[in-house]
Amino acid sequence: HLEKLKQLTFVISSVDKKKVKRKAPPPFITSTMQQVAARQLRMSTKRIMAIAQSLYEGVEIPGQGSVGLITYMRTDSTRISEQAIESVRQYIKDQIGDEYLPAKAHHFRSKKSAQDAHEAIRPTYLTPEFSPEALKDKLSNEQYRLYDLIWKRFVACQMKPAEFDKTTVEVEAGNYLFQAQGEVMTFPGFMKVYREDIGEENANGSAQDLPAGLQAGINCQLKELIPEQNFTKPPARYTESTLVKELDRLGIGRPSTYAQIVSTILQRKYVERKEQKLYATELGETVNKILVKSFPDIFNVSFTAKMEEKLDEIARNGATYEKVMTEFYQPFISDLEKVKSQTKELKELLTEESDEICDQCGRPMVIRWGRNGRFLACSGYPECKNTKPLESEAPQQTDEICEKCGSPMVIKRGRFGAFLACSNYPECKNTKPLSTGIDCPKEGCDGKIVERRSKKGRVFYGCSNYPDCDFVSWDKPVNRECPQCGNHYMVEKNLKSKGLILRCPVCKYEEPA
Repeated sequence: HLEKLKQLTFVISSVDKKKVKRKAPPPFITSTMQQVAARQLRMSTKRIMAIAQSLYEGVEIPGQGSVGLITYMRTDSTRISEQAIESVRQYIKDQIGDEYLPAKAHHFRSKKSAQDAHEAIRPTYLTPEFSPEALKDKLSNEQYRLYDLIWKRFVACQMKPAEFDKTTVEVEAGNYLFQAQGEVMTFPGFMKVYREDIGEENANGSAQDLPAGLQAGINCQLKELIPEQNFTKPPARYTESTLVKELDRLGIGRPSTYAQIVSTILQRKYVERKEQKLYATELGETVNKILVKSFPDIFNVSFTAKMEEKLDEIARNGATYEKVMTEFYQPFISDLEKVKSQTKELKELLTEESDEICDQCGRPMVIRWGRNGRFLACSGYPECKNTKPLESEAPQQTDEICEKCGSPMVIKRGRFGAFLACSNYPECKNTKPLSTGIDCPKEGCDGKIVERRSKKGRVFYGCSNYPDCDFVSWDKPVNRECPQCGNHYMVEKNLKSKGLILRCPVCKYEEPA
């Protein structure tokens, strides 16, 4: 084909021009805010919700006290109050230009399953003194970026559509047909204020730049032929943004739970994040296999959506809660009892053979699952209780030096998590807990705060000079100076009401994590 094409004459067979309009997107609801902010601001959904919470609860503005800058951020409705519509239309007319203001206000239809308890996410005040630029020095960088996104999206939703001249050119060469499309913006409309980065997962190719003056019948000069063969690609891996979109589409969860669902599967290490994409871990795949097999009625994508429908039915007096709960609990209790009786089979399902031999009794070692991941255990249990950590990856090099033999220390992972170990093992068996890199706050102590575990396996933080220093904290220290009192570190706190925050242990100052 390529050699044949090089001998042919290329002629423009048609040039089709038409005007197209692109309407503004609706104001944010929880799911769309999380999708767009995760994609454009590169934040986790949990972080997005924590920052939105701080904007909703109030920001200190000199002379005005604490001012809530956005409406409630957990909503599935695109409804806008008439007062807000009047304010934003006046803002567009005064600050952007009368030519961008449509004759009538835009009203958006919420999806059928929306509870409509709260209006869309929007700025609470639409005046120049509350614009993102005016408040930039009163907000943290993350607060400013999210507030700017919410502000622009809301203003844009009440502006005229953007207008384009779209051109489609078809070029014939013998029996071959080539096509190219291009567009030129003739009126920016809402895009003067708000443009959305569609992201690689939604990008299906973009319009090309076409030269002016193209007409049918013009001969074209072939400069290069680029052969490309396209195959059907598998679906892209989920990002936090696209996962929230899918949860919303399938009716799994509510606006208040999207971020919690995503952060939970990350915290429990069912999935891991690599370059913004989410990958199922071996633990996640194993847990999924067991739960889907044991509770097929609950662990399917339609269960939550159906349950939401039944709860809505109760609210409409179409069903009683006793009937709905009975329909759920009777099969669930039956499945639960069945699983309890299959404990031995489930344990065998999680056991794998290995090439290791027990150094205490000579029996083969097997790979088992524990609460802290996989480990090697003697197949002769309970007669032999020998266990070993399973080295699933090469030790990570560090700058630490073993104080016992002078060899480099490496980061290894055992059944209780990561730790520092001498690279000269087994000749040297020195191990140390991982350091956070933060100086111990105890006066006169030159130790570092390190991660430790209690006898019950709970993580806590103590001084590397223990037992000479008794500093201890259940909260994870973070290497950030308190902006209020100057304390050299803060701690992470995960609160139900506020999400993940940083708190100063001295003055109790708080900020989103």
